[in-house]
Amino acid sequence: MFVSLNWLRNYVDIESISPEELSEKITKTGIEVDGIEYVAGKSSHVVVGYVESCEQHPNADKLKLCQVDTGDEQLQIVCGAPNVAQGQKVAVAKPGAVLPDNFKIKKVKLRGVESNGMICSLQELGIDEKYVPTDVAEGIFVFSEDERVGESVERLLNLDDAVFEFDLTPNRADALSMLGVAYETAAILDEKVKLPDEAIHPSEEKAADYISVTAEDPELNPYYGAFIAKNVEIKQSPLWMRNHLIAAGIRPINNVVDITNYCLLEYGQPLHAFDYDRFGSDKVVTRRALDNEKITTLDGEERTLTSENLVITNGKEPVALAGVMGGQNTEVYSDTSTILLEAAYFNPSAVRTAVKQTGLRSDSSTRFEKGVDPNRVERAGLRACHLFEKYAGATILAGPVSFDELERSKKTVTFETAEVNKRLGTAIYSEEIGTILNKLQFPFEQDEESFVVHIPTRRGDITIFEDMVEEVARIYGYDHLPYTLPEGSPQAGGLTERQKLKREVKQYLQSAGLMETITYSLTDESVINKLIGPDLYDKSTNPIQLSMPMSEDHQYLRLSLLPELLKSLAHNQARSQTDIHYFEIGNVFITDESQLSQQPEENLRLSGVLSGLWLNHPWQQEKKKADFYLVKGIVEGLFDFLNIPAAFEQAKLPDMHPGRCAAITIDDQVIGFVGQVHPSFEKTMDIKETYVFDLNMEAVFAAYTNDTDYQPIPKYPSISRDIAFIVDENVNAGEIKDMIEDTGSPLVKNVYIFDVYKGENLPDGKKSVAYNLLYQDPDKTLKDEEVEESYQEIVSKINEIFNAYVRT
Repeated sequence: MFVSLNWLRNYVDIESISPEELSEKITKTGIEVDGIEYVAGKSSHVVVGYVESCEQHPNADKLKLCQVDTGDEQLQIVCGAPNVAQGQKVAVAKPGAVLPDNFKIKKVKLRGVESNGMICSLQELGIDEKYVPTDVAEGIFVFSEDERVGESVERLLNLDDAVFEFDLTPNRADALSMLGVAYETAAILDEKVKLPDEAIHPSEEKAADYISVTAEDPELNPYYGAFIAKNVEIKQSPLWMRNHLIAAGIRPINNVVDITNYCLLEYGQPLHAFDYDRFGSDKVVTRRALDNEKITTLDGEERTLTSENLVITNGKEPVALAGVMGGQNTEVYSDTSTILLEAAYFNPSAVRTAVKQTGLRSDSSTRFEKGVDPNRVERAGLRACHLFEKYAGATILAGPVSFDELERSKKTVTFETAEVNKRLGTAIYSEEIGTILNKLQFPFEQDEESFVVHIPTRRGDITIFEDMVEEVARIYGYDHLPYTLPEGSPQAGGLTERQKLKREVKQYLQSAGLMETITYSLTDESVINKLIGPDLYDKSTNPIQLSMPMSEDHQYLRLSLLPELLKSLAHNQARSQTDIHYFEIGNVFITDESQLSQQPEENLRLSGVLSGLWLNHPWQQEKKKADFYLVKGIVEGLFDFLNIPAAFEQAKLPDMHPGRCAAITIDDQVIGFVGQVHPSFEKTMDIKETYVFDLNMEAVFAAYTNDTDYQPIPKYPSISRDIAFIVDENVNAGEIKDMIEDTGSPLVKNVYIFDVYKGENLPDGKKSVAYNLLYQDPDKTLKDEEVEESYQEIVSKINEIFNAYVRT
């Protein structure tokens, strides 16, 4: 919504406040002002001039030599505008004038003839091209004969106007009108609202002799008013009206169309003018459209309608799509002399349906969709008729003719002062609340601390006590609400342990080199059952389908984070971004057949996808691809960071590579998996070799203990021993590692695998696995005999249990 301050001055006294101050006050009371724009840049010494003569330039075919009276002097000006002529009143920039963008006017010679100033177009005065009327778009602007020669054009052309751009919330439909903004501004500044003149002087003829009104569906069209204006003269609308429309972002067309647009913005009530002689009937019938019925709208497009649409007809065929756009066959032309003016109330849902089907969104449909003031519908028609009388020479027939089943009653809200203070934490007196209600111009009855407020129909957003609390608070001033800490805690708030832990996990993964992503919680049927964590298999999960999905790609609540992460990966790889390392923490949604009617269980998961190069140092000629061990190492590092013992067991999972996949367990409970996506599924997703991990963070957080784990720095030296065992190929190296740790405890502090070998000098079906053992005693220096004894015990135990022997 664009609000012209010069237009607003017609209703509220705002002379004593600057646009910037008013903008701040309006924003602080709940309507955000996105910005302030001025209609035109600053100009000076531009006045109304009278062209006394206009002759051909002696040395140029396309230039005219004009003698212009500016009130205090006569100037000779060379002008190239095609529409300049003798007898016009025009905008003249005198020598020394400054136009927008600091364009200075000087005395110059054009083709050998002196020119003292410039006759200006609207564009040269700083008005945007798109708002310039078409009749003067290619030339200078011509004033009416009523304007006084020598008068500054700044106010005449509204060049000093400031325009607010409001960012309105959906509930504030009242602020989609100048009167609504006037009430809001008056409440803020404690001023009165001056209402526009709606008086008409109807003729003895009655509108009912020319038209009748029938509404076949009162639910969709509870009110329809038809006004008749005869002897209408189609011409240019007055300059002040054109200025206001331009400031509001609407291009002026002619007086009839401009008046309907002006009343739309002034009252927030859409109107529509039909050419009565082209209407083709003396009946207005509103009804549901027939399926596949056709109408050609004002934009020249043929529209196919359905029974969900409401149309205005002449009793035979549609002439307008209700609340959206009129028909081409009843458009107002330059020869129109009789106007049938529509002022109606249409059901918001019917208009919204028509907009959705046709894609035709307009200023009118926006207001009908959000809801118009029922008590302003007829008044807006009267206001338009008043302006038709005054600026189109119209004769208004007595009327209007109407169908009326419209509910206009005011809502009532009752509250106590103590309840308001309890909600706001304030100590506002009842007298202050009464003053606020008077500023808002809400009628009310007061009995000491009890209030009964009758809400004007222009404020359809206020229906309950909480709405009234908000009104009191914003006019009282949010800045005046007291600052208090919550009771029962000396602290002003903070993160829960779970929130802290989530942040720490994210920080670890980011420090490890992964990038956080956020993907859709909704996915499609093709991947809904893919890459689900093995810990969820036994829950008999059923995908939850949305009843009204926006698209086929987002019709199910996800059971895994990985499919959408892989889609993001595919999107980036298709755009030559090959080295991808993503993670996401988010919820999956689980239910079973016995709980389909209940809310799903939300399970917090951590997932990651890695593809391409992990390291790439061109100068050192070093490259390292993402692989299984890299991803496993990142996950192991996370568990070390959280001090949670976790184990990895080889696993075969759907859509995962059978030889490069492991299940992750904590205390023998499966909580996730890690591995490579199966090549066939990679091909389906159109991605390159990719490794993933997925963890049940609910189980991880449950296993987490925030106990301080401290080990003193060893004082005594350690001893390192290497050992390689020849074992069967099917023996897991991790099992041997676990046995070494158990057997060698407490002297063996660390065991890691540094080599696996298969090939020459080894029997068929055998492999060599080499381990490094670190011995250390925190209380003394170890002797060779102690280390050797432990070492031999380990060798004996491994040989016995795994049918192994030491490689020499």
